[in-house]
Amino acid sequence: MPPHLWPRRAAAALPAAALWGVLVLAPAPTGEAQPPAPQSFCEVYPEAPACAGGAPPCETCHQTPPALNDYGAQVAEALLPGMARPLSAADFTTGLPLALAAVEGLDADDDGWSNLEELLAGSSPADPGDQPKDIDCVDEDEDGWQLCGYDLDYAYKKVMLDFCGRSPSWVERAAFSQRRGARRAALHTALDACLESDHWRGIEGRVWNLANAKIGPQIAVKSGNPVGPIPLADYDDDYAYFVWTQIDDRDARLVLTGQTFAQARFEDGRTVYEEWDRTPDEDYALRGVDRYQAVERDRRAGLLTHRWFIMSNTMFTSIPRTTAAQAYRAFLGYDIAKLEGLWPVASEPADYDNKGVGAEACAGCHATLDPLTYPFSRYEGIGGGGPFSTPYSYAPNRLNTFTDEDGERVKDTPEAGVLFGQQVADLREWAQVAANSEAFRRATVRDYWRLLLGEAPRPSEQAEFNALVEAFGAAHSYSVERMLHDLIDTEAYGAP
Repeated sequence: MPPHLWPRRAAAALPAAALWGVLVLAPAPTGEAQPPAPQSFCEVYPEAPACAGGAPPCETCHQTPPALNDYGAQVAEALLPGMARPLSAADFTTGLPLALAAVEGLDADDDGWSNLEELLAGSSPADPGDQPKDIDCVDEDEDGWQLCGYDLDYAYKKVMLDFCGRSPSWVERAAFSQRRGARRAALHTALDACLESDHWRGIEGRVWNLANAKIGPQIAVKSGNPVGPIPLADYDDDYAYFVWTQIDDRDARLVLTGQTFAQARFEDGRTVYEEWDRTPDEDYALRGVDRYQAVERDRRAGLLTHRWFIMSNTMFTSIPRTTAAQAYRAFLGYDIAKLEGLWPVASEPADYDNKGVGAEACAGCHATLDPLTYPFSRYEGIGGGGPFSTPYSYAPNRLNTFTDEDGERVKDTPEAGVLFGQQVADLREWAQVAANSEAFRRATVRDYWRLLLGEAPRPSEQAEFNALVEAFGAAHSYSVERMLHDLIDTEAYGAP
C-alpha cells in the first residue's frame, strides 16, 4: 500500500447531550421523554400523515417539550395508571398502544373532532384552530387545468419541466393533446426521453444535487478539480457513483452495497457514467495520494466506504458515531439527534471509549447509536491507525492505537453491531440489512417525492406514497426509473 502518513490528532468525542423533548410522544405524567415513543406511535397509526416522514413531530403530544399539550396529557393519564413513574422503556412501549386507543374517542381540544379523526386527517388533536378540512373542487381554472383529478396535459408539462428542464413547445403540447386515448402512453414516452437528459442525470443535474445532503461537499478540503486549500478527498467520486446507482434501471441498493466506483465525463455534449474497479495500489498509481480510493474490494460497502464519506465523518475518531449517524440519516431517513429510529440494545451503551455516553441523559440514544457504529470502527479516517496506517482504508486493528486518548477498553470495541434489532457481523452486512429494509425503500421514494412535489406526502396522498414504497422493493426491483414511471401516474403528481 502507498506509504503516505497523516498526523495523529486527539480523537473527537461525540457530544453527550440530553435530547429530551425532541420528537417524543405521550410521556409519563412527570413529563419524562421516552425514546421509543415515535416508533410506537407509528406502529399504532402507520397511516397517520405525521408518520409519512418516518416519525411524528413532537408537537403531537407536547407544547414546548417536555411540557405536554392537552392531547399528550390525556394519553399520559391513560398510560398504565397506577404504575410507578418513571416508566421503563419496555413498560412504556407495552402500554402506549392501549393508552392511545383509550383516548381515540375523546376530543382533547374540544373542537368537535375526535382525537382519532384529527390524527388520521393530519390536523392537531390539541389545537382547536387546526381541524380537518374539506376542500371544494373547481372543475377548471383560468389556465384550463382540470382541478378535480388527474390532468394529463398538466402532467405532461410537469414531466417536461421536472425531467427535461424546459416547458414543452406549442407544437409539442398540441401534438400531445391530439393523442386522445394514447396520451398516457405518450406521457411515459416523454419521461423515458427526459430521463436521458443532462438536466436530470448530468453533472450538477437534479439527481446529482439530490445527493448533496448525503455527501456534504466542502470545497475547502476537496481534492481533484477544483481543488481546495487542504486537499484530502474528492467528492466527485461520490456524486458520480450516487447518480450511477439511480439511473439506467440499476438496483438502487448498490448505493450501500456496491463494491465498485463510477466516474462522470462529457461525451458528445452529454454526461456519460462509467463503472470502474481498481485496486487501491492501481488507483494510487493512476490518481495519486490526494484522490485514490484505499478500501480493498472485499471490504467496500457503496458510498459508506468511499474515501470522502470516511474522511468527512470519521476523521480522527476511534468509535465514529458521527459516521454511523450520517449513514442512518442520509440513507435510511432516521435522525438520531431527533430521537428517530431508536432500537435500543439492552446491554448498551458499553462506552468503550470513555465518552460518558452511559450517563442517564445520553443512554437513551446511545443504546441504539453505539451498536450502529461498531461496524464502522475498522475504517480509518484521516489518520490515527499507528505508524504504518493508511488513511481511508480498512484496518482491523486500528483501535489498538487509540488507548492513549480513549483508554484500554477502546481496543475491545467489537466490529459486530446491531441494525434494526438484527445482529450484523461487519459493515458489509450492515449495508445489506440497511439496503433491504423498509426504511431504505421509504427514504428513497421520499427523496424523489420531495424533489418532484416540493414537500412530504400530504394526508390525502398517503395511500399513493405507501403503494410506491411497497412497489419499489417488489414490482420495481429497486429501480428508481421504474418507480418514477409509477410516481408520475399518481394523482398527487398529475392533479393541478
